[in-house]
Amino acid sequence: MENGPKSYAFRDIGDDARRQYIDAESAFTAWEAAKAEIANVPGGMHWKSQGAIEYLIRTSGKSQKSLGVRSAATEDIYNRFISRKEAARDRLSGLTLAVDRHQRMNRALRVGRVPRIVVDVLAELTRAGVDKYFTVVGTHALYAYEAAAGVRIGEEAALATQDVDLLWDTRNRVQFVSRMGALGSTMIGLLQKADSSFRIREEQPFTAANKEGFEVDIIRREAKEGDDHPLQLTDDDGDFWAVQATRARQLLNVPKFSAVVAARSGHMARMTTISPLVFCEFKRWMSEQNDRIALKRSRNRLQAEIVEQLVHEYLPQWIVSNA
Repeated sequence: MENGPKSYAFRDIGDDARRQYIDAESAFTAWEAAKAEIANVPGGMHWKSQGAIEYLIRTSGKSQKSLGVRSAATEDIYNRFISRKEAARDRLSGLTLAVDRHQRMNRALRVGRVPRIVVDVLAELTRAGVDKYFTVVGTHALYAYEAAAGVRIGEEAALATQDVDLLWDTRNRVQFVSRMGALGSTMIGLLQKADSSFRIREEQPFTAANKEGFEVDIIRREAKEGDDHPLQLTDDDGDFWAVQATRARQLLNVPKFSAVVAARSGHMARMTTISPLVFCEFKRWMSEQNDRIALKRSRNRLQAEIVEQLVHEYLPQWIVSNA
């Protein structure tokens, strides 16, 4: 008699933790929207006198632009700008306090279990405004899937890893470098804000490791005609070089999956990864590659089977969306 597919157990997080996650996710999403609203009213405005005449000046970084002499029209522009900016700041301030409160509740009710360093790295990328250039691929995607499903994956072996893979979208390198230039930072500099002990490995310049041995790998699609290769993330000689990864090109173009994830400490961040069914297909493909060591191929197969079952039992909407 032929055995059927193996069934995996998922642990329910419980009603209290589920309600807390829903409330925390709502507050975090509102906080994200408030941050975006602040970004839509950048810079500042002030009046500048030149002799007997006053001009309305719009500032953005080090640049200034006159919007005209003081009049009913420019006063209205000024008043609307200041009102909108103050309202956005007040909203963000209130939501920041709400998120902090929810993070304490997350810890008390054991809502999350993502490694704190992963949450800190994701949060730092978001603070810097470069999160849109990276997609989490690999094992840590399982935390996003289980968070959305409201369960815990029971097979600890499927989650065991000491590195996170960040897929960098090289198609937007110009915008990324421009943003990093405006920040006056490098990619390794951002990671060091999350953990000051991160250092790029000399023999493996696409990997940074911290003092506890946790690694961040920066991968990219395989170079094609017109692509620069090798490719450094910024123009700083001490920054990361991205490594080519097989089939990474396909992963850039698949549907994305996004979820608010929480660490054991309660701290939250948004994780953007690939859709769970694409994850399954990719991991099955990896499990069939004979040049990979047997232990990794076995884990790849395990991860594919677990996520496939998780989708069917808790995230059926992704079956429809990927049909």
